[in-house]
Amino acid sequence: MDKRTLTAVVLSLVVLIAWSIFFKPEPVPQKPPAEEKALPPVPEMTEEQKQAEPSPALPEESPATPVSLESDVVVETDLFRAVFSTKGAIIKFWELKKFSDNFGKPVILLREPGPIPPLSIILEGENRTLPQQVVYAASTRKLVLSEKGPPRGEVIFTYSGQGVLIRKKFLFSSDSYKADVAIETENLPPSFLAVGTDFGVFDREQREHKGPVMLTGSGREEFDSNLKEPQYLTGITKWIAQEDKYFTAALIPVTPTEEVRVWKERDAAEIALKLVPQKHDLLFYAGPKEYDRLKALNVGLEHIVDFGWFAFIAMPLFWVLKFLYRFFGNYGWAIIALTIAVRVPFIPILHKSQKSMKKMQKIQPLMAEIKEKYKKDSAKMQKEMMAIYKKHKVNPVGGCLPMLLQIPVFIALYNVLLKAIELRGAPFVLWITDLAAKDPYYVMPIVMGLTMVIQQKMTPSAMDPKQAKMMMLMPIVFTFMFLTFPSGLVLYWLVNNVLGIGQQYFANKQVS
Repeated sequence: MDKRTLTAVVLSLVVLIAWSIFFKPEPVPQKPPAEEKALPPVPEMTEEQKQAEPSPALPEESPATPVSLESDVVVETDLFRAVFSTKGAIIKFWELKKFSDNFGKPVILLREPGPIPPLSIILEGENRTLPQQVVYAASTRKLVLSEKGPPRGEVIFTYSGQGVLIRKKFLFSSDSYKADVAIETENLPPSFLAVGTDFGVFDREQREHKGPVMLTGSGREEFDSNLKEPQYLTGITKWIAQEDKYFTAALIPVTPTEEVRVWKERDAAEIALKLVPQKHDLLFYAGPKEYDRLKALNVGLEHIVDFGWFAFIAMPLFWVLKFLYRFFGNYGWAIIALTIAVRVPFIPILHKSQKSMKKMQKIQPLMAEIKEKYKKDSAKMQKEMMAIYKKHKVNPVGGCLPMLLQIPVFIALYNVLLKAIELRGAPFVLWITDLAAKDPYYVMPIVMGLTMVIQQKMTPSAMDPKQAKMMMLMPIVFTFMFLTFPSGLVLYWLVNNVLGIGQQYFANKQVS
């Protein structure tokens, strides 16, 4: 029982880690696509209306109709710089000032051109991209907000033509990545508002979900580019977003909406909210997945920070990590302190487990004799083995129980160190300049592998020689897996191994 349980525990850990590395989340099961609704005709204008209407007309057929009146509108705050286009009233790019990419340049979170420009209106039917082709009148060409200057300001885009009215109003703040959005329409056919693609940055290797995600009453749903048919999802929608590991662009409806469309555009998956007639109020967020900042919005967007199955354990660990950072001023030392703090509660049961395994090792010759003597009588063999366990006060599963108890904590801390944006760009010491990136010289993963070998050599084992040799492959497997892991995660595992070696040393001395 002890051998099988121990082997199962170790292999379970390997499978859990390998799964998160090599397999992406499966897309949500696809529902049959709803039939495309016919695009209702736009009312014809009278001669008097045409003469009084100065705005350019909505193109009737080709989305490629050239428009010569396009211009840029710049919005700049302390946190971001965004450029809108009056053609379609869409975002051309959204640059985050406080975050840098691999080349040291500001992160560009949203950009156009792409399959679907950010914050574009998509009509149902064949002429779905027409609202992206018309030129809107803008209330200003440049808006600059800061703590020293105006803290809040707005930009209004208006299009009026062929009896159709579209108005997009954006209200910005100098200290926030969000914008309050109000969309007013008259005589506009049924339509959706898209988050837009060409989302994300040239950043570190990502193993996490990247693409559309939404939060409904039943929970978080993810999508990827493997969509084969468009999906029309109905029900209460709290928000929709495009996400990568550290950043997100999200639309949160203020007025109720119960229909979301998800579809594939070229090689990207798109997501859009159904617009209600006349007026639709939303909150738009484009920035980092910082839990406290998202929580302060009070719209449930903090749930886009996904710490996995054991989030109820991960969140307290995350708070403790940030508290320790405020004390040490360095996330590397905070991780070391957190590793020690997490291990302390397990010291008594780990110590008891190590002593149990040492005793198991001592009685192995007796167990081998019983197996040989009663190899044809399994019932008698089990009875004699239990008698040996009772005589020597050994629990055959005592060495595995502490490992099982630690697995939820390990997985929770693994997700925190893997996904927390606070570690992005956080330096430790010497050559470790980014705890969210791999060790550039692979020093820590190799040292970590050596500590695993030492720990295995010191740990008493009741396995037969063949099983023991197989388990010796584990340090090699883990070392190769951790070569590309974030340095912060490797640091945790390394420190945990060193603490385990120390504890095993004292346990061996007590039992010997």
